[in-house]
Amino acid sequence: MSEFWLISAPGEKTCQQTWDKMNVATTQTGLSNNHKFNIPELKVGTLDVLVGLSDELAKLDSFVESVVRKVAQYMADVLEDSRDKVQENLLANGVDLVTYVTRFQWDMAKYPIKQSLKNISEIMSKQVSQIDNDLKARASAYNSLKGNLQSLERKNVGSLLTRSLADIVKKEDFVLDSEYLTTLLVVVPKTSYPEWQKTYETLSEMVVPRSTKLLFEDQDSGLFSVTLFRKAIDDFKHKARENKFTVRDFQYNEEEMKADKEEMTRLSTDKKKQFGPLVRWLKVNFSEAFIAWIHIKALRVFTESVLRYGLPVNFQAMLLQPNKKNVKKLREVLEDLYKHLDSSATVIDASMDIPGLNLSQQEYYPYVYYKIDFNLLDFK
Repeated sequence: MSEFWLISAPGEKTCQQTWDKMNVATTQTGLSNNHKFNIPELKVGTLDVLVGLSDELAKLDSFVESVVRKVAQYMADVLEDSRDKVQENLLANGVDLVTYVTRFQWDMAKYPIKQSLKNISEIMSKQVSQIDNDLKARASAYNSLKGNLQSLERKNVGSLLTRSLADIVKKEDFVLDSEYLTTLLVVVPKTSYPEWQKTYETLSEMVVPRSTKLLFEDQDSGLFSVTLFRKAIDDFKHKARENKFTVRDFQYNEEEMKADKEEMTRLSTDKKKQFGPLVRWLKVNFSEAFIAWIHIKALRVFTESVLRYGLPVNFQAMLLQPNKKNVKKLREVLEDLYKHLDSSATVIDASMDIPGLNLSQQEYYPYVYYKIDFNLLDFK
């Protein structure tokens, strides 16, 4: 199950006892896999600051989670055909996400614990906002490149009625540099080939006899050339339309065609050049954002535990990976273990606003509880 519950309960005689009691109650019946979640001794500060911080951390948690999901989803978009590789690129500190969370160690270098809780949360906020802004800029540049390339590629596929003809026709298919004559390209349904051969010379005056040639076919139609005098073009087009033959609006221009080909090669090369560095950036910054997110969860557990269980700081944080079939039973066991902590807390509706108790989780339990959902990708 890709969901973890991060909970905390007050230390009994020792925090080890709190851990043992919960662990025995939940693992003997196979309700969950459990791990101690190590939170260092952080600076508590004043109660007022903690109450305010509790609300700020809730907002920060949502924001950072959204950035983690955005980076993961964009990684999946960029890796296009190899989406099964996405998961192996979504790592935190070089290990898979479950390993990182179950062996969580506070990163003292990134988030120095001598600083106040507010300062630490501001470091995290700045760091992840920067990742979010960078992602927007990089995604916008790459998407624009990809979009331009796709629209050029689309021109080269599809029906003869709409697709680009540049890679189908050759210079020798046309009468060029003639003052009087010109070549038209006509799309003829396959079922109408005999009709075309029979009538094209008489669709208008001044059509050069025996000048038609089949240049290309797709499933439904063929592309024919026909040579005629310039002054007969409008009349020919009109009559062709009446007979369900479509004259394509096409001027043979070698320079334009060459420029289109070069543009496509350039875009394709640029896309390949940007792909590697972009995937590396996404890997590094997914890891950074994910690590920040789990540290925010740790900050929230610490703040909420102090607000609920009081000082001196004495609580055990625990990470539970529920067994999917036993989620309801696990809730009941935890309820029995901890209901003495808050008799009013069977489950409080999230719409009630109690200062210092963040209820954006939809439910309030007698123990501190936050969910960590690892299902980060939304595959269409």
